[in-house]
Amino acid sequence: MPKRKEFTQRYEKLKRAIDQYRHDFHVENKETISPEALDSLKNELVQIEKEHPELITADSPTQRVAGTALAKFAKVTHKVPQWSLNDAFTEEDIIEFDVRIKRMLEKKLGKPVEPTYTCELKIDGLHVVLEYADGNLVTAATRGDGEIGEDVTHNVRTIRSVPMQLQENVSLIAEGEIWLSKKQLEVINIKREKEGKDTYANPRNLAAGTIRQLDPKIALERKLDTFIYDISLGEDAVSQKAELDRLKKLGFKVNTDHVVCGTIKEVIGFWHAWHTKKDKQPYVIDGVVVKVNELEYQQALGYTGKGPRFAIAIKFPAEEATTVVEDIQLQVGRTGAVTPVAHLQSVLIDGSTVSRATLHNEDEINRLDVRIGDTIILQKAGDIIPKVMSVITELRPPHTKPYKFPKKVVGCGGDGSIERIPGEAAYRCVTLDSEYLHRKRLHHFVSKVGLNMDGVGPKIIDLLLDHGVINTYHDLFELEVGDLKDLPSIKEKAAENIVAAIQKVTTPPVEKYLVALSIDNVGEEVARLVLAKCTDIQTLALANIEDLTEIKGVGETVAQSIVTWMQNKENKQTLAHLSKYIQPIPYISTDAQSPVSGKSMVFTGTLPTLGRDEAKDLARKHGATIASSVSKNTDYVVVGENAGSKEEKAKSLGVKVLTEASFLQMLS
Repeated sequence: MPKRKEFTQRYEKLKRAIDQYRHDFHVENKETISPEALDSLKNELVQIEKEHPELITADSPTQRVAGTALAKFAKVTHKVPQWSLNDAFTEEDIIEFDVRIKRMLEKKLGKPVEPTYTCELKIDGLHVVLEYADGNLVTAATRGDGEIGEDVTHNVRTIRSVPMQLQENVSLIAEGEIWLSKKQLEVINIKREKEGKDTYANPRNLAAGTIRQLDPKIALERKLDTFIYDISLGEDAVSQKAELDRLKKLGFKVNTDHVVCGTIKEVIGFWHAWHTKKDKQPYVIDGVVVKVNELEYQQALGYTGKGPRFAIAIKFPAEEATTVVEDIQLQVGRTGAVTPVAHLQSVLIDGSTVSRATLHNEDEINRLDVRIGDTIILQKAGDIIPKVMSVITELRPPHTKPYKFPKKVVGCGGDGSIERIPGEAAYRCVTLDSEYLHRKRLHHFVSKVGLNMDGVGPKIIDLLLDHGVINTYHDLFELEVGDLKDLPSIKEKAAENIVAAIQKVTTPPVEKYLVALSIDNVGEEVARLVLAKCTDIQTLALANIEDLTEIKGVGETVAQSIVTWMQNKENKQTLAHLSKYIQPIPYISTDAQSPVSGKSMVFTGTLPTLGRDEAKDLARKHGATIASSVSKNTDYVVVGENAGSKEEKAKSLGVKVLTEASFLQMLS
């Protein structure tokens, strides 16, 4: 199929999909795709239309406002058109907006000008249009399609922050956002759970659904709130800031967290600052709205067919985005485990550019039905590896085929054959004697997770292997400066530093040593669990499967991995050689009297004073077990800034959530 045809098919599918998702969200109050993923699709559509303006038609989602009036409400024809704002996602987008504004103003006014900007929080709620006559509320309407909305006056009258009568007898139209607090959503969902009903997904959808109820008693019970930010008809102010002040004087509730910025650099600073503070607010914030402050400049800039040229909505870095799977490749780990990895069209998510995501295993690929060429929804929260959430099948190219695991993979030993582990979803190499796997194990041995040889990383290990200087773990401890200083890019001082770094790790904690050995299924937590009973490597080597499965948190698969590794002849020789150079510190028993002893803990977000690893180690010293994800078996979740979805999951499961301060107080 010609590329041009594929391209136009993609464009048409995008338009149809976005229209459907927007209808579901704005009209039916159903979130069939996350707002962030929808933004990502819309951004792709915008980029296509920028590069190929000849494709733009009047029915493009970029050319009109989302939403239509529902049939059960009286229709309201807006006296002022209701606009949608263009979106920005990066610092470059914001700077481009500033450059465009100044260029257009200079052209319109015949001279260069320096506009100021108001920055207001973008509340994730439902847009409302309020009409007052002689100071009295006449009509409250939804945005609808921008021209016709729904008359929801009966419900808006129940919102206490909406004045029925203004402080002055003026006639005007004001606009703002109706929102529901996070706390109120929690209260409503707890009640619905007790009644055996489905819970609501987010405050925005519940607010929109509430405003569209025929019975105003429901709106009254749900305690909706508002922020008003615009007088669109009836009064003129000299600036957006003056307009906000005027709204407050008239009796409207105005969000106080707005500022006037003299430069675009200050705008970017405000955006960054609120990205870190947004989750602490009682309402959901999904970005910052930036407007040219001066009214005369706003009037000079005017409007496009969709919205004002003088304003833009800057979205916060999304934890979800859409992208396309360009390939699926198998990655071989140091233990021989084979993991499918999706190679993606690069996409910006949570502040960083992502081009790969794990697909975990064959069962996960089948569950998602992810194929090469598919458009996927990708999620990344905090420092979590990007995860493929779902496939947007409406955008699937024709003739795609389900992914099938190959029988052989480059990187495995022997002929490269792989096999599925009995009883598991994972694949592994049949033979583990490949050069590739050997390098991977040596890389891990010296890494921070292993023995932490400072300054001795994969590049140094590869250099030593390529020149035949080392071949095994214990070869590292026999290195002398003379062995290194003549190697490419290694000078005498660097050689001295490498040897010194290796000698510093000859007395590691035994749990670090055990992790460094690349035993399948043995990470930091498992190492601590088994060594709490066995205390040293020699004792662990004598343990059988029954001994190990008696340890809480150690299952048969992990026990089998340890026993198999310890009984292998070559591994026994490796330990014997290493024992000449490494004398691990036996495992130190934890405080059994600590309130966190035996408890499962998860740490998420940026803590105020402790590093994440430092906090985990502190918890371990007091007997806690550290988990990476929240489940019903988790006892405590310690949260910091940008805690992400783990905090919400903890609350939904009834898991105790701690701040750093309460965590430290508990230990003391």
